[in-house]
Amino acid sequence: MNSEIPTAFPWAHGNVTCTGMGLRDYFAAKAMQGFLTGDYDLYPHEVAQKAYEIADEMIKARGLA
Repeated sequence: MNSEIPTAFPWAHGNVTCTGMGLRDYFAAKAMQGFLTGDYDLYPHEVAQKAYEIADEMIKARGLA
């Protein structure tokens, strides 16, 4: 993955900054929510693997990878 992938929810206030959550992790979390609300017969490690596969595709679709 490209190290230049932006983060989700970065913020700064005065001299305090937070880089936020990695965009890949954010996308994977959203994909995982979809798997967990659906009627999928997957083991937890399969859900995680599939969620990151979807996240990687979402990053590619944005032209970031």
